[in-house]
Amino acid sequence: MNLHGHVVTDKFGQNRDTVYFKDGVRHIDFVLSYVDDKDGDKKAERRREFEANLEKAGLELEAEDKSESGDRKTYYLKIHAPWEVLATYADVLKIKVPFKASDIPKAREVPLEWLTQPFRLPDNIMRPEPDYFTAPFDKSKVDFFLIDDKDTFFPPSTRNRIVYYILTRCPYYKEDCKEEDKTGIKRLLNNGTYTSAYPLHDCKYWKKAEDMQCDSERYHLYRYWARFLCFYKKQPLNLIKKYYGEKIGIYFAWLGFYTEMLFFAAVMGVICFVYGVLSYEDNITSKEICDPEIGGMIVMCPLCDKKCSYWKLNSTCLSSWQSHLFDNEGTVFFAMFMGIWVTLFLEFWKRRQARLEYEWDLVDFEEEQQQLQIRPEYELKCTGRRFNRITQEMEPYLPFPSKCARFCLSGATVLFWTCLIVACIIGVIAYRLAVYAAFASVMKDSPTSKIQLVGSLITPQLATSVTASCINFVIILILNFLYEHVAIWITDMEIPKTHLEYENKLTMKMFMFQFVNYYSSCFYVAFFKGKFVGYPGNYSYMFGKWSMLRNEECAPGGCLIELTTQLLIVMAGKQMVGNAQEALLPLLRNWWGSRKGRSHPKSTYSRWEQDHDLQNFSQYGLFYEYLEMVIQFGFITLFVASFPLAPLLALFNNILEVRVDAWKFTTQFRRPVAAKARNIGAWEEILNVVAILSVVTNAFIVAFTSDMIPRLVYLYAYHPGNKATMRGYITNSLSFYNISQIPEDNLPEHGENPSWYRDYRYPPGHEKQYTHTMQFWHILAAKLAFIVIMEHVVFVVKFFVAWLIPDVPVGIKSHIKRERFLVQEYLHNYEVEKLKLQLSQSCSLATETAPLLPSSPSKHRVLSECI
Repeated sequence: MNLHGHVVTDKFGQNRDTVYFKDGVRHIDFVLSYVDDKDGDKKAERRREFEANLEKAGLELEAEDKSESGDRKTYYLKIHAPWEVLATYADVLKIKVPFKASDIPKAREVPLEWLTQPFRLPDNIMRPEPDYFTAPFDKSKVDFFLIDDKDTFFPPSTRNRIVYYILTRCPYYKEDCKEEDKTGIKRLLNNGTYTSAYPLHDCKYWKKAEDMQCDSERYHLYRYWARFLCFYKKQPLNLIKKYYGEKIGIYFAWLGFYTEMLFFAAVMGVICFVYGVLSYEDNITSKEICDPEIGGMIVMCPLCDKKCSYWKLNSTCLSSWQSHLFDNEGTVFFAMFMGIWVTLFLEFWKRRQARLEYEWDLVDFEEEQQQLQIRPEYELKCTGRRFNRITQEMEPYLPFPSKCARFCLSGATVLFWTCLIVACIIGVIAYRLAVYAAFASVMKDSPTSKIQLVGSLITPQLATSVTASCINFVIILILNFLYEHVAIWITDMEIPKTHLEYENKLTMKMFMFQFVNYYSSCFYVAFFKGKFVGYPGNYSYMFGKWSMLRNEECAPGGCLIELTTQLLIVMAGKQMVGNAQEALLPLLRNWWGSRKGRSHPKSTYSRWEQDHDLQNFSQYGLFYEYLEMVIQFGFITLFVASFPLAPLLALFNNILEVRVDAWKFTTQFRRPVAAKARNIGAWEEILNVVAILSVVTNAFIVAFTSDMIPRLVYLYAYHPGNKATMRGYITNSLSFYNISQIPEDNLPEHGENPSWYRDYRYPPGHEKQYTHTMQFWHILAAKLAFIVIMEHVVFVVKFFVAWLIPDVPVGIKSHIKRERFLVQEYLHNYEVEKLKLQLSQSCSLATETAPLLPSSPSKHRVLSECI
């Protein structure tokens, strides 16, 4: 006997790599572990009460003494839920179970389906269960359902979900002294009473279980899903759902579908990039910049006060060629294509999601389960009670004043952290301005030869942009790390009522923060840099003229190449850091764990110890996976006009991401508690908002960040001669300034030269000198017109496509209606047959007692009518 009164047997050398109790019959549905420590008596008392209450709830327990564990200090408590408990809570939770084999014919084979054969997995892996019509379980109608074996009727994922439901609501106080806050396994884990609580994997991931009754689903998942060599294969979504539950299954279904759709965006992006490469030699603008007779003769105004020297336009030759790769006619087409692509992605995902809802019995799940998902923390912290007119029961609630106070504190915290991000971005901008002047001050080349180089090919602009982007990325990582804990704290403080509400609140807080954190620097480069510069003699300054930090200017080819650099560093850096955290670090742990697991004999290294040594899958694990992908989705949609290769990078990353996540789930994590979810939750609305916003941002990028519109205006309205040509565009896009008129504070240290600057202003001596020319206003009108036209065209196509493609396939609608009809029909027939049986029993009883009673014809008539 151990200190809790559970019988502990000695080791007999039997196989302990099993998911059954020592009797080999009862299935282990959950495992709790704990160790002795300095506060042992108090914790032992809690465990005694908790385990006693679990047994009162009908659960069966079996303990493993620490002398039987590998470390000789960890106790294990195995939990089994018998049929009565499972049936009771399946009724409470309205879990759908089969009552009839499906008679809906399978889809016909698609022509040329053999072409997809290399990408498909074996049928027993893709569809591990036959199709059934299902209905919510009712304990009083057990004979209505298809129950062949009560021990295997509920799959392990359903069993561990039911047991976890009990664990989270089971108290650990004595009956005579009720303390409402002493409830649930979560509090016991937090205060160290138990060290872990988890369901068991069914076998080792590298080999099948020896028990023939075990399906070895973990092994199949690893072999056909988690290995990287399977990257071109379809995912076994039905097996994932069966083993891990619907919530994790929906995530991998969405991630796989998103990756599939990225393929089309990546192909189109590559085509646009190839067009930029092939039209390289036709780029007259860059040729003029690089021409010594044109660009070499144009001396530009200094880019900063005092320290910066004059520079010749042809020194930007390389960057102008680089800009052309992304800033060409294909950019407009690709921006419009991505606006339509994102609509197709979201609409087709809704259809895929509707199909999964039907196949996985998730239709109407929210309506049935919303009240059953009340968080135990809400029930404990909300001491007030009020009458619910719908359920006709008293329920906990949070008073309105308390709710308002918590909401205000939460909002103020989010606002503070958002302002902190903005402050950091302003600091990075100040760094860009200061470091450029620092680069300029240490250069020794001739002041008017060219923009001097930092190294062999790096200009001061490029060096400043790259270093500022790297610093900004480091700040992003630091702020993310800090805010994650803050977001969880303020969400807990708000005390959301249901699990769904909790996830939605945390999702919105984290996404709003990361939206500002990751995208603010890109928004600055795209929409602010170079837009508020002024002109020589009247420059604009960041903090006023006293700061000497003059606002940044764009290169003669525009700011698009800098936006591309910023996007590439932040996006690629985030993916590299994320993959390193997800793959490289666990590889070391996996190497050590594999050695340990494979070196232990199966008679000593038990299944519960193997899983105990794995990482715990936290309740936020799936949340961070979604967040990572949605942030990536923002990068490839909001700023994709500046970098058409972004979808290609995302595609490569996601092909790796699917397999890395699968590998983590099958080899690194304990088996998560199964949870239901019919969709991706609040992330779907976030994706819709990002999709709409992306149309606006890409329209503004093409209009104001790239040099496309000014070139088109020149080509069709201002080119010299009768033939439309881009010759002369460079000199047309520059304005002349009499450097002798520049204030002494702005004057470079290396003398005076006739200088040009990028703008459309009248030259000195003109009656409107240094004011904008009519061409400037024509270009501005063209930019605004382009934005309006592009937005309206893309939005019209988006809404037409959304209207054209129904969210739920017609076939799925008919299947849902048929299943609902069959449920009603079979329940009706079941009740009629049950009533007939009861009446026939009553009739036989009445016949036996008839000689003792007077005849009553009216009763016989009534009885026949009932039948």
